[in-house]
Amino acid sequence: MLGLAAGLLAAAAVALLLDWYGPPGAPPAPGPRRRWAPQPAPGAAAASLLWVVQVSDIHISKFRDPKRAPDLEKFCSETIDVIRPALVLATGDLTDAKTRDKLGSEQVEDEWKTYQSILKRSRVMEKTKWIDIKGNHDSFNVPRLDSVQNYYRKYSAWHKDGSFHYIHTTSFGNYSFICVDATVSPGPKRPYNFFGILNMNQMAELSLMATESLHSNHTIWFGHYPTSTIISPSPGIRTLMSSATAYLCGHLHTMGGLMPVLHSQHRGGTLELELGDWMDNRRYRILAFDHDLLSFTDLNFEEWPVVLITNPKSFLYSSSAHEPLVKILYSTHIRILAFSPSVIISVKVYIDGVHLGNAHQVSGPLYVLKWSPQNYSEGFHHIDVTVQDASGRIGTRGHLFGMEENLSLRFDFWSSVILLTDHYVLARVLFGLTVLIQITLLVVFRHLQKPALKGKPGLLTLTSYSLHVFSKTNTFYYSILVLNLYTILGPWFVGELIDGQMGACFSFGVFVGGSFLQGSMTFVVGILQMLFFNLPLMAYLCWCLLLRCHGHGFRSHLRHIRRLVAVPVHLAMLLLLAWQLYSCYFLQRTYGTLAFFLSPMRTWLVLLTAALIYKTWTLKSSELRTYITEIKNCQSS
Repeated sequence: MLGLAAGLLAAAAVALLLDWYGPPGAPPAPGPRRRWAPQPAPGAAAASLLWVVQVSDIHISKFRDPKRAPDLEKFCSETIDVIRPALVLATGDLTDAKTRDKLGSEQVEDEWKTYQSILKRSRVMEKTKWIDIKGNHDSFNVPRLDSVQNYYRKYSAWHKDGSFHYIHTTSFGNYSFICVDATVSPGPKRPYNFFGILNMNQMAELSLMATESLHSNHTIWFGHYPTSTIISPSPGIRTLMSSATAYLCGHLHTMGGLMPVLHSQHRGGTLELELGDWMDNRRYRILAFDHDLLSFTDLNFEEWPVVLITNPKSFLYSSSAHEPLVKILYSTHIRILAFSPSVIISVKVYIDGVHLGNAHQVSGPLYVLKWSPQNYSEGFHHIDVTVQDASGRIGTRGHLFGMEENLSLRFDFWSSVILLTDHYVLARVLFGLTVLIQITLLVVFRHLQKPALKGKPGLLTLTSYSLHVFSKTNTFYYSILVLNLYTILGPWFVGELIDGQMGACFSFGVFVGGSFLQGSMTFVVGILQMLFFNLPLMAYLCWCLLLRCHGHGFRSHLRHIRRLVAVPVHLAMLLLLAWQLYSCYFLQRTYGTLAFFLSPMRTWLVLLTAALIYKTWTLKSSELRTYITEIKNCQSS
């Protein structure tokens, strides 16, 4: 019965997760629906068409990857010349801002000068509207927005800090682009500005921009941080941008290659489209509005030809709350954007594997092919387009499309988890639980009556017994209890979180420069500290005490305990201690020598660990006499 109940609960939890993290690609969002006119629909004319480019996480570096800057210059001078977008959105981390050893972080003026010189030499700002915004790396070690260290103001194309609303005007309407600047000020050194923060005033400002944008054909929000890494007060950043068609961001760098595609959709229908980094992967994006239908493609630098199907658009990335999807059914032509430095010689179109014909060029990159959408009005269909240029290169793109409202597709589960979870809330809960579990174990076993050992005890019995011994020995009980309470309440270290400005780091946030930055990355660091040091330390001490209760000392246990057990245990603890020592070194390199010495959770904890391990093996046998006698009696019975 218990197994059945557990199975039902697990199934219910999975169903809830899938429902929350797999928003459908097409059914309408709740609330009043906007009525769309079916005309003008996509046809043969080169009308009502706008496209923009996004690039993110450029990370111009003085110390790493010497090809990064030249490739960006080639992108600005050659790729942009071919694509000719109406505007380019560079969504943060323009520079790397790391020291040569990769441990420290600071604004490097040479990197900013390199970035600016690329923009000037390529003359990209004369060809298109270049809008570059800050990322967390562009805010490392910046004490104030008006500081001389804020090189963004001096060397970027946009120059201005803060969120803003840019309106792009065309003959067929206005398109709003709202920037979300969630970078923190003051900007501490890494890693404590991995999360963005918006305060009440910034939220009110963005709310006003959202209201202003309602008169535009479409609204695109863009920023550096995914919404899952932005701390924002009620009603939350996702609610604020619910009238937007899409939110464009970067920051996560394809999760080290594990998640090359990070796309999802908010419950209100707004797409969230994280773009892979330029830094290592040389990714960029083309996004187009064709008769107010949104399409996009994520691309690799220097891969030609580029293909973007704008009609019929992908069903997965559709939102009836934000787009006139009815226009697909009333359209007369399939529409494709094809770009290449060489002449395009063929654009072949297939639907459901059947060759429909070759699209012909209308103007610039636009190619069209007459079709009858009524033939594909039921169910899903797959469109593929193959483009070949005069250099023999071939590019192919395809997607599912559909015109019925009751159809549904879901985004990748893990992409949705990464983009739609408020990770600072999750980290806060997990950190609290890990600390609570260890404190609960200590307190419960401290006050529980120790059961008598009978027969040959098993692993579970010996584990429980060791916890009783540990919790009832004052030296270890109070040491680990205070350690866990201090992990929650005490400053982990005090040092120069920004050059020239003293600060203190707590689990719940960072105090620096007269400001308090609420906890986010601090909780993640706290979880790692608990899982990879505090909890293993307690387990290791329990194991050592259990050996003492068996009558062993440090030397004798190496002779009498199987080395296949003893050596891996000691080696594991040694590795964790080495990790803790490395974190002390990282602290010194990042925040200075003072932080190294004023760090209870790093440097002091290493000393405490050494003292506790020494204490387990030198503890007087008289203090463990009761336990030693009980185990001997148990072994002799």
